[in-house]
Amino acid sequence: MDLLLIILLGVVAVAVVTALAERLGVAGPLVLVALGLGIGLLPFVHVPEIDPELILVGVLPPLLYASAVRLPAIEFRRDLTPISGLAVVLVVATSLILGGFFSLVLPGVGFALGVALGAIISPTDAVATGIAKRLGISARVTTMLEGESLLNDATALVLLRTALLAVVAGTFSFGSAIGAFVWAVVIAIVVGGLVGVLALRLRAWVGTSAASTAIGFTVPFLAYLPAEHLNGSGLVAAVIAGIVAGQGGQRRFTPEQRLSDQVNWRTVELVLEGGIFLIMGLELDKIVSNVIARHEGLALATEVALGALLIVLLVRAAYVSVVLWAGRRRVSRMDRSRIEDFDARLDVIAEQGWPERPAPGGGVRRVRAARPLPSPERAEQRLAGMRERVARALADFDYYQASPLGWKHGTVIVWAGMRGVVTLAAAQTIPTSVDDRPVLIYIAFVVALVSLMLQGFTLPWVVRRLRLTSSGETPEDAAERQRLDAELGEAAASALADPTLVRRDGSAYETELVTRMAKRYTTPQTEESTAFARDIGELRLALIDAMRTRLTALSSGGTFSTHTLRHALAELDAEQLSIELRLRDQ
Repeated sequence: MDLLLIILLGVVAVAVVTALAERLGVAGPLVLVALGLGIGLLPFVHVPEIDPELILVGVLPPLLYASAVRLPAIEFRRDLTPISGLAVVLVVATSLILGGFFSLVLPGVGFALGVALGAIISPTDAVATGIAKRLGISARVTTMLEGESLLNDATALVLLRTALLAVVAGTFSFGSAIGAFVWAVVIAIVVGGLVGVLALRLRAWVGTSAASTAIGFTVPFLAYLPAEHLNGSGLVAAVIAGIVAGQGGQRRFTPEQRLSDQVNWRTVELVLEGGIFLIMGLELDKIVSNVIARHEGLALATEVALGALLIVLLVRAAYVSVVLWAGRRRVSRMDRSRIEDFDARLDVIAEQGWPERPAPGGGVRRVRAARPLPSPERAEQRLAGMRERVARALADFDYYQASPLGWKHGTVIVWAGMRGVVTLAAAQTIPTSVDDRPVLIYIAFVVALVSLMLQGFTLPWVVRRLRLTSSGETPEDAAERQRLDAELGEAAASALADPTLVRRDGSAYETELVTRMAKRYTTPQTEESTAFARDIGELRLALIDAMRTRLTALSSGGTFSTHTLRHALAELDAEQLSIELRLRDQ
């Protein structure tokens, strides 16, 4: 009963503190840490030992899954190369450099244990993404920060596990570490993708939002457990399953399921993330006492933590500079005219058929002589696929040209690389058998705390000084929304003119329904007008289905941003829910 009461009070504290922090304009995690520290210092409060396995299995999988569900797929694909570099190469390089640093300055800490602590400190936190979004900086920058903070968590934790295994074995082998890392990621991708697809289809078949949500809560753990059993990374598997669910749910789920998922996973993320900061505050007094007892003070550990944070920022700045240089070079080499020429050749093929080519012995013969020409249906499918790829390439080119990344954006990417909840949670996974565990946890805590305070409080000032803020919707955003509205309006008009359009029960609509709608919309509520209103609602639902189908097709083209597409989908879902509610009341 006491444990249940503590959990309930903790959830209430997280919710209240988060709401209060938003109103005061301060960082909620810092307030939660302070609250936990204040409670932990009370003489009558006993803080129990937290099992690291509870954090690793019970907190991190759903936390990473919740972030993966919201990943903007289109922008993530466009900047996959720099995001992957930040999430993998930078994390590995930072961990190895910090491993050497810790092994030199901390007595009794070898290179393997130093790499483990480096892997704990290396990943950035999603808190930075939330701050950056509120500041109104480039959507491309926020996407890179969000993608990095999601993927580098998994990379760092795989590296942490590999390093801890080396600590137990007593030796650290780069070859075996790389092999274990690759195996863990490959197994995780396979298991996470398989679990994500199966869960997606099962939830779509179930249909009911409550039952679907119940299944959804199990997905991160269903991906985590088998991946870990196969010596893969359960956390990477949870991330992959979340990406599959986030993208597939837009096509397969009902509006109720999408709305339920959005609210429920935000709630899970709020409670778990806030709970980690609260727990760290509660344990801080005990951690400090253990560090003082082992090292006769906090000076050395604090200096090491500040030095590690400085190294992290310097390594990050150097790597981001290389990423921006490579990105500018890549864009400068892109040639839009070549893509347009290929698009023109596709137009010729569509009009004249597949071209002829010279025969090996001279003369001209049809391609059929060497390779059978595709059937008309197959040829049309191939042309459609090629056109889609060309349209995506043109949209990507326009995206890179419209949102170039300069040194100002690089400065924000560097300074927004804060450490937070994953660093604190990962530090808890250090086995209790490690003698220097209190010191390592304290260093990780100081790095996360100073990073959040220093970078979190000064990031708005940095953005203002760089003049990167934008207020409200830009003209480009408004134009994009107008183009999307026109596409959806065209889809609705086409559906309305389609003679095969039928109600959800399979019956046909009356041909004069639209005309009667205009004449009788304002008539008194008689029995006949109520029936007509139901017909109007049914027709509107059919048009929403047509617009959602067009929206799904546009989602893969890359001509619209993820934010615009999701906003339009939310509007269609809200309208459908409103209509269905009115129809149930009739």
